Amino acid sequence: MDRIGLVRERLTAALAPDALEVVDESHLHAGHAGARSGGGHFAVTIVSAKFRGENTVARHRMIYAALGDAMGDQVHALSISAHSPDEL
Repeated sequence: MDRIGLVRERLTAALAPDALEVVDESHLHAGHAGARSGGGHFAVTIVSAKFRGENTVARHRMIYAALGDAMGDQVHALSISAHSPDEL
């Protein structure tokens, strides 16, 4: 499975998003230490009811927990935009 597929699969399983966009921005970081080690740079936009009542830090922690061991290995850097459905 490719890295985008891995990120999508893990976030979908853990957070049951109403909307999820995962963009590989690795090409923008060519030569960066993380890029040399094989980890990708991604931008994630996610809408999930599980974010209701949670602050930004808690939402990011939920996402990092869902990605688990992929962080630092498959994913070097992650830009996150996380919202609950009622925030849109």
